[in-house]
Amino acid sequence: MSRSVIIEQAGGPEQLKLTEAQVGDPGPGEIRIRHKACGLNYIDIYQRTGLYPLPLPHALGMEAAGIVEAVGEGVTHLKEGDRAAYAAVPPGAYADARVMPAAQVCPLPDGISFEEAASIMLQGMTVEYLFHRTWPLEKGQTVLFHAAAGGVGLLACQWARSEGIELIGTAGTDAKCKLALDMGASHCINYRETDFAPEVKKITGDKGVDIVMDGVGKDTFDASLDCLKPLGMMISFGNASGPVEPVSLLTLASKGSLKMTRTTLFTFLADHDRCQAMAKHLFEKVESGDVKTNIGQRYKLEDIAEAHRALEARETTGSTVITL
Repeated sequence: MSRSVIIEQAGGPEQLKLTEAQVGDPGPGEIRIRHKACGLNYIDIYQRTGLYPLPLPHALGMEAAGIVEAVGEGVTHLKEGDRAAYAAVPPGAYADARVMPAAQVCPLPDGISFEEAASIMLQGMTVEYLFHRTWPLEKGQTVLFHAAAGGVGLLACQWARSEGIELIGTAGTDAKCKLALDMGASHCINYRETDFAPEVKKITGDKGVDIVMDGVGKDTFDASLDCLKPLGMMISFGNASGPVEPVSLLTLASKGSLKMTRTTLFTFLADHDRCQAMAKHLFEKVESGDVKTNIGQRYKLEDIAEAHRALEARETTGSTVITL
């Protein structure tokens, strides 16, 4: 038997239900993995609330790390007994064990613990594609990164420092700003005390930044456009504060012929070879010491609702790990 967290209808954290079920054998192209830890991410909240609809009932959780117990026909990059980690669809990582497609499950180096891997797969590969695959950054460029003290943000601060990128972060408290600065941000703005757009212009000598990376969404989007240089790039990759309202193309023209995209990690991960390369790049960053994991809080699987409440209330820093 394996415990698994499911929802039967969309709603608040109270909809999270801990169940037990048998875990079968993997079919062609699948593996069975026994988890040692799993991660908590904002996409889990989007799915729970129905912003990202799932066919119900459905298991939740998008990333985990553990040991491969069995391998189905046609799987060649993993074998029984391998340490492995993933950020992948379909949801179902909030579980002791599961059968799942193997293509996006990645061999895990011995030097990275299961908890570390569970804390960085989704967030770390998000930073990897933001910095290297959406609009590849060059040394010396300037980035505005919202929620710089969150799980993705703290990894981005370190990644930027290792690549010679000037990262201007935003966060909601002075303590969170200090954490972002300690992790590699060049500047960090407390958005509760200061309007970030004028401050960004001040920091950049009124030039603006090359790129904005925004996982917050509705609350930060409009002012973010005002932070960009002419021909700058707006990357929207999340909506923690709610979905962004429709944008007129004329707005982009009037603000300096701006470019804009709305990305999702799982588009990049859909290709097996690209997914494996992204994970390898992330693991190299961690093993080199350029990027250090930052687990801010841990919860047991039976306390998953409490974990969701804390993340949704923006009470967390760094990554949250669910222990099994």
